[in-house]
Amino acid sequence: MEQPDLTGRTALITGSATGIGRGLVSAVAECGADVAVHYYTSADAAQKTAQTACERHGVRTTVVQGDVTDPDAVDGLFDAIETELGSVDLLVNNVGDFAPTHWEDIDWETWNRVLDTNFNATYLCSKRALAPMRDAEFGRIVNIGYASAEKGLVSPTNFPYFVAKAGVLMFTRMLAADTQGDGITVNAVSPYVVETSDAFPEALPRDRPATLTDVIDPVLFFLGGTAYISGQNIEVDGGWLPETV
Repeated sequence: MEQPDLTGRTALITGSATGIGRGLVSAVAECGADVAVHYYTSADAAQKTAQTACERHGVRTTVVQGDVTDPDAVDGLFDAIETELGSVDLLVNNVGDFAPTHWEDIDWETWNRVLDTNFNATYLCSKRALAPMRDAEFGRIVNIGYASAEKGLVSPTNFPYFVAKAGVLMFTRMLAADTQGDGITVNAVSPYVVETSDAFPEALPRDRPATLTDVIDPVLFFLGGTAYISGQNIEVDGGWLPETV
């Protein structure tokens, strides 16, 4: 895929110290964007991710810490980014915990954490990013979903994660419709199993998980693409059908 030119843009990738988020930091930095690396607890990994992006690609980076399920913390980390790098033009809502446990065995704290980190964090960060984007008449928001949300998969295991990701896709479409006249696009990329996952099912589409590149390429497409594509979701799942895997 031809890389977009993101020079002069400021990107925030939530949950970007490790995994998909770290890969996205490197990718958007390679495309020329200045990048805010966000973390909650992984301070050392976040610093290393930012330093590597700066040294390899010559862009400006900053590291921001905060609980993106807390409105005050979200305001604080956006304020810090605006001071260091300027307003956020490109937002990727990547944070999201999961709980691979039967729903009856999940405690209340875990249930809420999964819903908060996947859905409410996406809402809070998008809402905070919108005002500067509207002022600039430009913005790109990409939400990381999950392939099951489009397929209507219902499972008693990891149920709050499925519910939250379905909400993320609904929010994506609503926000896309609500920002039609603002120069902003809102889209989603929804992987199934990625190579950075902690565990893999016995059977996988195409006999492998998605690579980081498989996930990153559609995100870059949305970040650097036309203003006429909004409210869309690209599934990165190898053609997965729940009933066949």
